[in-house]
Amino acid sequence: MRVVVAGGAGFLGSHLCDALIDRGDEVVCVDNYITGRAANVAHLIGHDSFTLIEQDIVVACDVDGDVDAVMNLASPASPKDYYAFPIETLDVGSIGTRNLLELADRKSATFFMASTSEVYGDPLVHPQPETYWGHVNSIGHRSMYDEAKRFSEALTMAYHRSKGVDVKIVRIFNTYGPRMQPDDGRVVSNFIAQALRGEALTIYGDGQQTRSFCYVADEVRGFVALLDSDQTGPINIGNPVEFTMLELAEIVVELTGSTAGLVHEPLPSDDPKQRQPDITLATRHLDWAPTIALRAGLAKTIPYFADELARQS
Repeated sequence: MRVVVAGGAGFLGSHLCDALIDRGDEVVCVDNYITGRAANVAHLIGHDSFTLIEQDIVVACDVDGDVDAVMNLASPASPKDYYAFPIETLDVGSIGTRNLLELADRKSATFFMASTSEVYGDPLVHPQPETYWGHVNSIGHRSMYDEAKRFSEALTMAYHRSKGVDVKIVRIFNTYGPRMQPDDGRVVSNFIAQALRGEALTIYGDGQQTRSFCYVADEVRGFVALLDSDQTGPINIGNPVEFTMLELAEIVVELTGSTAGLVHEPLPSDDPKQRQPDITLATRHLDWAPTIALRAGLAKTIPYFADELARQS
């Protein structure tokens, strides 16, 4: 297959590029580096099956030659980034997504939309199945990301129903691993970076809010399974094992040997209290389930953070 990966220099996008090339696909990586990093795909430069295009998909997106699939992972995805780039986040979720859908339509290619568990908002149903419509504040502090992804899903289905474009929608739950940035504002990044710097780990609220953490290799394996399937989705891809923030902090402290303790801060606005995927559809239709437990995944991730922090110092 020849696959266009928009946002391919990002955390998830770069791992996806790796996985596709490893299985024999040709990859065209498109990124404007608003949050992606050239370093994430530097090891692929010069590979016969890899092409890198620096391009803003909000302005335009065209790729020469045949294309079998267009995979849209182009968006700021961490709180720090979408708070810094709110208009750009909304633009890439609307104009950018439409440009990629037009590309898929012109090329008769499959369109893969990377959506998010944020479409469920602060859920009133737990765990969250794909049939749940969500509990989202459309004008809240996080709405630029939530609503951009909800609109992207709607636009994707409109092209599917009105133009017959073959589409796949994945809803991504919390994912972690190497190539995350220490300052991206995600809880795993925050805890590891603080622990390695000898700082107290910041707990928001009482620390009883929950998340479910999927190691990046498992997450990307789910993407590829959905791409290869006959499913349209949306389909949740995430680890259903739930942890409180205090439990996560305890594991990070143990693995890093941190002695700085914890500090509590007020809970941010619109921060979901619970987040756990129902992965019944992924298990049934994709034969997919995560295989890497949180402790093992963090042990693979912490050395990357240590190297990255040393490089930045």
